[in-house]
Amino acid sequence: MIILHHCVSARSFRPLWLLEELGLPYELRMWPFPPRAMAREFLSENPLGTVPLLVDGATRMSESAGICQYLAARHSSGGLDVAVDDPAFGAYLNWLHMSDATLTFPQTLVLRYTYFETGERLQPQVASDYARWFLARLRSVEEALQSAEFLCAGRFTAADVAVGYALLLAEHLGLDQQFPPAVSAYWARLKQRPAYQQALQIQHQAALDQGVPTTPAPDIRP
Repeated sequence: MIILHHCVSARSFRPLWLLEELGLPYELRMWPFPPRAMAREFLSENPLGTVPLLVDGATRMSESAGICQYLAARHSSGGLDVAVDDPAFGAYLNWLHMSDATLTFPQTLVLRYTYFETGERLQPQVASDYARWFLARLRSVEEALQSAEFLCAGRFTAADVAVGYALLLAEHLGLDQQFPPAVSAYWARLKQRPAYQQALQIQHQAALDQGVPTTPAPDIRP
């Protein structure tokens, strides 16, 4: 049984959404955010104290985009993966890893220096600069979607899940109002996917059932 350690709407939402797309059985273990501070016992599971943590037999993974690549390669029978001999393989990998390293990273700084820090450690200029950085990086997404419904391979793949989470985070930060037109339409399409809606419902109910706050991680304020 696959086990996914998760906080509500944190980066671990990427593998949760993908597990629902794949229709795989899994166990969802919920933690308060951030678990390294709010649930110190989680450090025995993941010394970094971060989510996601995916456990699949002897395999333990903590990088959300890497987990998406792993799940798609191992469990989708090619449906959500892109084969190495496919011309779109390079683009697929690039989108997967751009999703976190380029699109999510600057948003974490917006979140930290707008909401999580206090007093003189708040840095409005840093937050503003990184918000602009994120929106500038969306130009590549906008360009890719000018003549396509999804990012690569002419179909929905794990890369769309990975990038989709960056757009979800942007929505929590209010940056979605500045999405360019094709990105905005793409995000609206992704949110209509049954697996996406199911993942939202499942995390909410699991939080209730496991006694964890249901507030999405990006909406938590000190």
